[in-house]
Amino acid sequence: MNDSSTDSAAFWEKHYAGMDAQWGTRPNVVLTDLLGDLAPEPGTALDLGCGHGGDALWLAGLGWQVTAVDVSQTALDRVAAGAAATGVADRVTLRRHDLAETFPDGTHDLVTATYFHTPVTISRDQVLRRAARAVAPGGLLIVIEHASLAPWSWQAGQDIRFPTPDEVVASLHLDDTWRVERAEAPRRTATGPEGRTATVRDNVIAVRRG
Repeated sequence: MNDSSTDSAAFWEKHYAGMDAQWGTRPNVVLTDLLGDLAPEPGTALDLGCGHGGDALWLAGLGWQVTAVDVSQTALDRVAAGAAATGVADRVTLRRHDLAETFPDGTHDLVTATYFHTPVTISRDQVLRRAARAVAPGGLLIVIEHASLAPWSWQAGQDIRFPTPDEVVASLHLDDTWRVERAEAPRRTATGPEGRTATVRDNVIAVRRG
């Protein structure tokens, strides 16, 4: 695939159209644990690649004002439905962006990129650097990403080298006003489609802007 916005939108529209609408509606457990320690008070949040909205809806339920961003209109429509069903529609703003092309305006107390991976060729490091610039002073950028392959991954069977947590932090090009709160690669048991489980490793990055 090339790196056009048309390819990205087409891939993710097809992806979500063929997916159970309930998949991905629960928050990421790594994120919930991190915020309990690092950001217990709600503020404004930007959820990049929100999918079906598990993180965005959970944050809104805690009182965060959340901007949920995805390239797929199908995904955003499902987030809107979930927000209405759970009574948090007034705290969730939906924005459609191909993040390789455009990026939402403003700064936020929390910016999250949870499993922001795509088979469409994009400059992912550049997107994450933009994410860092969207963090307000005193706020957090949290990046949770695959550091190993699950059997159900679209890359399963390929020889993939994943960056280390320190390499991810270095790729953000942060100045010395930032503080690293977490940079680790723990193992966990993941549950994939059809209830399959596997032991995987994630990169967990949390950096705070000074």
